Amino acid sequence: MTAPLLETRNLGKRFRGLVANSGIDFRLHPASSHCIIGPNGAGKTTFLSMISGHLSPTEGEIRYRDMDVTRRSVVYRARHGIARKFQTPSVFPELTVWQNMELPAMRVERRRKAVHERVQRVLERVRLWEHRQVAADHLSHGQRQWLEVGMLVAMNAQLLLLDEPAAGMTKEEKAATATLVHELVGDLGLATIVIEHDMDFVRLLDTRVTVLHMGSVLTEGVFDDVANDERVRDVYLGNQL
Repeated sequence: MTAPLLETRNLGKRFRGLVANSGIDFRLHPASSHCIIGPNGAGKTTFLSMISGHLSPTEGEIRYRDMDVTRRSVVYRARHGIARKFQTPSVFPELTVWQNMELPAMRVERRRKAVHERVQRVLERVRLWEHRQVAADHLSHGQRQWLEVGMLVAMNAQLLLLDEPAAGMTKEEKAATATLVHELVGDLGLATIVIEHDMDFVRLLDTRVTVLHMGSVLTEGVFDDVANDERVRDVYLGNQL
């Protein structure tokens, strides 16, 4: 088996007396995807924030490409391929789709032709080529989500941290987003960690799932095993599962 791309060991975070995460051991291999689910307050976003560098752990270790990045900055991690998409799309609304994509592409490529080729390739991948001259503010919510994911891909990210990418999407957009994640992993060899509340979307991703509850790992496995776990049903009160 290949070495993990990302590994956390006994990872924990406390905010004064509040334990947000505790003892999380987690592994993600290259060219793979993993979902993190759990009720509100389970510690999902805190866990993602420690991986991205937006929060420093109180205890434990984070290793990426076998480097200890536990105390490394957000910028350092981004330069080495860890990129995060927050719940709310963060794009430049007054710029066109093409111009939005150009900015991260120019961080990777220096020649104009290479920038153009990278932008076109990514826009085709994220289903936005036909909208390349449209201002980002005129895109649908789902399309803005795809644009931001594409911007991360354009800057050569290797590990995508996606916080509720399907939130607010139509059924059709959710299906297209799941297909996009599969393509990023299968075709481009990227790795993704997806935090999500929408169980239909998690099922579409068809990948391993970790359930967090009260800051710790409750269980982990394929979707059907997790969905049929009585402990998980109790945590969710049967509302979605």
